[in-house]
Amino acid sequence: MVLLSIIIPVYNEESTIRKVLEKVIDAEVKGIKKEIIVVEDFSTDNTRKILKDILKLKKFQVNVFFHDRNMGKGSAIRTGLKNAKGDIMLIQDADLEYNPEEYKKLLEPILKGESDVVYGTRIEYIKANIRRMNLIHFIGNLFLTYITNLLYKSNITDMETGYKVFRKKIIDGIKLKSKRFDFEPEITAKILKTGLKIHEIPVTFNARNFKEGKKITVLDGFKAAYCLVKFRFFD
Repeated sequence: MVLLSIIIPVYNEESTIRKVLEKVIDAEVKGIKKEIIVVEDFSTDNTRKILKDILKLKKFQVNVFFHDRNMGKGSAIRTGLKNAKGDIMLIQDADLEYNPEEYKKLLEPILKGESDVVYGTRIEYIKANIRRMNLIHFIGNLFLTYITNLLYKSNITDMETGYKVFRKKIIDGIKLKSKRFDFEPEITAKILKTGLKIHEIPVTFNARNFKEGKKITVLDGFKAAYCLVKFRFFD
């Protein structure tokens, strides 16, 4: 049976972590066993306590790794990847922006042998619901995706998507260094540099604002652009 490792980096998500875990557990993936790995990145709210309480009650079948200091999303994902045993890896954010009910269609190209890497593209959904999206974030994503395609001769539509799925053998051959939000451009750049094509599947997206817990900023966008150039020519 295929084992799917679902890696959930968590930082200050006390209002959503329980619901996300419930949705991940309930997500239908017939014929696949799920391994849920949560990496708690030294939250300053009640997220850490909530996860410890969950482990005590054994309400959820999850593996939780606690960072002893805040290290960033990229570091949390790398901790998850290091401890994952699955044949397929899937990144799941701990907020409610992405819907685990879409696992089935994200996994299909990999299970059918059509691709080793799948990204969930939000672009068409965002365009149809543009009023719900932070315009700066949307334009920034389009710009970063454009740079990605220009530098790596690809044709993806959503480089910054949080839904990234890949076979473990792919990630085993890539050395990742990113500690924070630079994980997205690094993993994308290094996958494309291997010559692999990224298969995109349309997904829905429930955009949050900063008051609701959105963490990525304009500065992170500039850092991502710098990383795309760096990984193209120097790493």
